[in-house]
Amino acid sequence: MNIKTTYSAVLMMSVVALLVTSMPVYASEMDDRIELTARKSHVFKTYLTGDDIKIQSKNGAVTLTGTVSEESHKLLAHETVAGLPGVKSVDNRLELKGTPPAENSDAWIGAKVKATLSFHQSVNASKTEVDVKDGIVTLRGEAATQARKELATEYAKDVEGVKDVNNEMTVSMPSASTKTTVGEDIDDASTTAQVKISLLYHRSTSALNTKVETNKGVVTLYGKAKNAAEKGLATKLANDINGVKSVTNRMTVE
Repeated sequence: MNIKTTYSAVLMMSVVALLVTSMPVYASEMDDRIELTARKSHVFKTYLTGDDIKIQSKNGAVTLTGTVSEESHKLLAHETVAGLPGVKSVDNRLELKGTPPAENSDAWIGAKVKATLSFHQSVNASKTEVDVKDGIVTLRGEAATQARKELATEYAKDVEGVKDVNNEMTVSMPSASTKTTVGEDIDDASTTAQVKISLLYHRSTSALNTKVETNKGVVTLYGKAKNAAEKGLATKLANDINGVKSVTNRMTVE
């Protein structure tokens, strides 16, 4: 009996020792995976390529340091990393290059309009110029269809601080080589980040306390809406975000 008890105790100690020694290795591999996945995400490769962002993860607690060119980039980096598997918390220490534009200034409004348009797959943001004077936004460039031109106007007009929109974009038929993000496989963390910030930047949905989850491009919205129209608008906006394949809206109407 004593031999059996001793053997069991030794075996238990061996298992505990193995678990203790393997935990740091597992944590290190997880941290490396978090940092690598963030770097390879759609957001980091598309929007944050010109920024100097350092990502350090320790046991799932991520710290972001460095500089970004726009305030929206700081938020994008935070939300993308926060949505990665294994991330427990994000300490965002990113700083903005230069002097940030004053709130509600033309530069501040222009940056928000550009960011908003870039998230929507129906708007060709790379071919859209945004000018702002006294809160009035002027859009120039190309739109694939009249409907997409009108969407650009709608999206820009709903950004906080915008007083009116002059849309001078021309409508041109898309070429056969024109790429679209509809149905494109974009990582879920990037999709979630874009949906969250889009809802935040749109004046009609900025006050919504919305939780966003994405699984293989399928977005689920949780939270509360004041009415059915507000809930429907959240669905509409989320549906047109890069990487979104479909939206399930489980928000409740107050």
